[in-house]
Amino acid sequence: MRACLITGYPGFLASRLVEAMMEQNLWDHYGLLVHPLQLETARKKVKHFSNVTLFASDITVEDLYLSDHHRVWMQEHVTHVFHLAALYDLAVPLKAATAVNVIGTEHINQLVRTLPRLERYVFFSTAYVSGERTGLILEEELDRGQSFKNHYEATKFAAEQRVSALSDVPYTIIRPGIVVGHSQTGETVKFDGPYFIMRFLDRVRSLPIPYIGTSQAFFNAVPEDYIIKATLCLAHAPEASQRAFHLTDPNPYKSKDFYLLICRELLGKEPTWTMSSTIMERALSFATIRKLFKVEREALHYFGCMTTYDASGAIAILEKYGITCPDFKDYAPKIVAYYKHHRKDRDKEISVT
Repeated sequence: MRACLITGYPGFLASRLVEAMMEQNLWDHYGLLVHPLQLETARKKVKHFSNVTLFASDITVEDLYLSDHHRVWMQEHVTHVFHLAALYDLAVPLKAATAVNVIGTEHINQLVRTLPRLERYVFFSTAYVSGERTGLILEEELDRGQSFKNHYEATKFAAEQRVSALSDVPYTIIRPGIVVGHSQTGETVKFDGPYFIMRFLDRVRSLPIPYIGTSQAFFNAVPEDYIIKATLCLAHAPEASQRAFHLTDPNPYKSKDFYLLICRELLGKEPTWTMSSTIMERALSFATIRKLFKVEREALHYFGCMTTYDASGAIAILEKYGITCPDFKDYAPKIVAYYKHHRKDRDKEISVT
């Protein structure tokens, strides 16, 4: 029996990944490492599947809460491991981010090295391990002495360092851009990242709409279905072993144009004036303003990142299998329509403090 082990379930991308794996019948069995607090939710999602085993596990604990019996099963059957469990909050405190993103990854690394049938270890990083760097960022680059905008970036960088040091493990590192909903349905689990734009525009819809700043930076958004297809392809491609890949938009829009497309779709009108990004950032330093607009201050930084991400390595492999990243203008109507239909859904809101 060939089995796949996934962490981070029932999180958004992990859930989508498992669904795609099952649709394609890629493995005989699926082992899901689930935090004890998420176990009941996970049980409900997989109750109709007979080829799924849930392992109550905390990756911040050295033994992962796995019994000897569990470990023997993994050693006998697991061929692929997908490590998605992480704290993705841009405002996450350092201690929590380190425990999950760094120490948790070290524990999964230790587990991976005990699996004799392992064919691939897929680690989900982020394109933003580039931190405060500017200019062109290459896939084969990681440590260039960069600083970071937040603890999320810093700890994902530290985690990726640890994975890329596994010289005896066939790993593949996935570095997505900012993930948005499905390009065909618009569906997403949480309204974060670029959805903060929509939250803001909702609040000011009756006023003259401003642009925020004059930056010429690019905003790199990618739909979740592209991430899933690309990840599963790279997980099986022999030439993807011991390499990192940017799953980013090869033709991103400038932040200003990205904002304009959303504004047209959401409000049916265009911005008419420009607000200083500095003023906006200062305003968001106050909790009352953040809560009013439902926008995290840290999210602003990603609209002014003067970086471009080279994805030539990923593209060279993915194009062989007919996988390409959709153009944002083609799926923006789906993304915005889904938001409009679900914007009052409290389960999709991000808590802003």
